[in-house]
Amino acid sequence: MINQIEKKVGHGKAAVLGLQHLLAMYSGAVAVPLLIGTALKFNSSQMTYLVSIDIFMCGLATLLQLWRNRYFGIGLPVVLGCAIQAVEPLKMIGKEFTIGTMYGAIIIAGLFVFLISGQFSKVRKLFPPVVTGSLITVIGLTLIPIAVQNIGGGDATSKDFGELHNILLGFLTIAVILVIQVWGKKFISTIAVLLGLIIGTLVAAMLGLVSLEPVMQASWFRIPQPFYFGPPHFEWSSAVTMIIISLVSMVESTGVFFALGDVLNKPISATELKHGYRAEGIAAVLGGIFNTFPYTTFSQNVGLLQLSGIKTKKPIYWSAGLLMLMGLLPKIGAVATIIPTPVLGGAMLVMFAMISVQGMRMLLKVDFSNQKNLLIVALSVGMGLGVSVYPEIFQFLPKTVQLLLGNGIVVASLVSVGLNVLFKGHHGLE
Repeated sequence: MINQIEKKVGHGKAAVLGLQHLLAMYSGAVAVPLLIGTALKFNSSQMTYLVSIDIFMCGLATLLQLWRNRYFGIGLPVVLGCAIQAVEPLKMIGKEFTIGTMYGAIIIAGLFVFLISGQFSKVRKLFPPVVTGSLITVIGLTLIPIAVQNIGGGDATSKDFGELHNILLGFLTIAVILVIQVWGKKFISTIAVLLGLIIGTLVAAMLGLVSLEPVMQASWFRIPQPFYFGPPHFEWSSAVTMIIISLVSMVESTGVFFALGDVLNKPISATELKHGYRAEGIAAVLGGIFNTFPYTTFSQNVGLLQLSGIKTKKPIYWSAGLLMLMGLLPKIGAVATIIPTPVLGGAMLVMFAMISVQGMRMLLKVDFSNQKNLLIVALSVGMGLGVSVYPEIFQFLPKTVQLLLGNGIVVASLVSVGLNVLFKGHHGLE
C-alpha cells in the first residue's frame, strides 16, 4: 500500500516535502552543537565545523534508519537529529574531563545501544494502546511549551520576550499554515508548514528582523574529518552517564516508532524495533568518531507526516540528502538558520499539537469503562507533564537517577508500563 502511494509522489514534489521536513527539525538539530560548543568555549572555526558536520551526520543517520536491511534500519519515514537530552551530560563531561572523553563516552553508548537492541526490542509487549496512547500524548504535550517559548522569542529570561512583533510573527505563521492546510488545493495543502515558514520569514524580513550575516560568514565547503578534536578517551563514569542517556533516547524512540506505526496503520514488530535501535546505535558511534553527537528519531516530524498526509519515505530520502549537502556546503546550510525563532515556534506549535492529538486518537481504542485504564492514563500523563515542568523535583537524588527521571517522557513510560503490568499482570503483556 505504501509503495503504491509512494509512486504517485514525483521527485519534484518529494524534494519540496523533504525540504519541509528538514526545516521542521533544523533548529532542534543545530541547537545541540551551539549549546555544547558555547559551553565548552569553542572558537569560531571549531563551532563552524561542529554545526556543519552535525548537519551532515543528521542526514547520514537518517539514511541509516531509512535503509531497511537484514541488520539495521526500521524503514519508516523518520528523520534523525541530535538527542537534546544529551546536552547537559555532554557539557558536564566536557568541562570535568576532556572533549576526547565526551566523544569516547558517545562511542561506548552507541556500541551499548547496538548490542542490547535485540533484548530491548522485546519491550513491544509492554506497549499496548493504553500505554502508547498515553506516551505519545505526553510527547506532544511536553513539546508544546518549547513551541510557545519560541513564539515569545526563544529566551524567556530576555527583556524582549513576548514583544508584540514576536507574537504577531508566531501567530501569523500559525494562521498561514491553517489557511493553506484547510483551503489549499492538493499538493499546496501538503506543504502548508513550509509555506508558513517562508511567508513568516519574508514578513519578518520586511520588518527588519532577519539578518543575512550567518550566510555571509559561513564557508563554502567543509569535509567531515574523523577525530577532528583529537582521539577519544574512555572514562567509566562518563560512559555510564551516556549509556543512561541512550536508554532515555531508546524509550523516547520507542514511542515515536509506535506513533509512526499508528499514523501509517502498520504494526511495529520486535524485529523492526531492533533494527531501529541498531541504526541509532551505529549513528551514535559515527557521531563519536566524527566528533558530533548521539542521534535519535525526531518526534516533531511525526506531526508533520500527520499534517501533510504524505506518509512515504521518498521525501525523507530527499531530506537526508539535503541535510548532507547542507553539511558539506555550510553557506547553504546557514540559509535555514535565518528563519526567526517566533516563526519556527508557530510552525512547531501546530506540529507538536498534532502529535498529542495522535496520542488521543490512540486512546480512543482503550476501554475506559475499566477503572484501571483510567488510572494508567491519568497518572502517566500527570506525572510526565509534572516532571517536564519541574525536573528539579529530583535534584536531591543521585546524578544518574536525575538524568533518568528528569525526562517527562521517560517518567510517563515508566509509570504507564509499570501500572499496566501491576494492574493486569500477564494479561497486560499479551
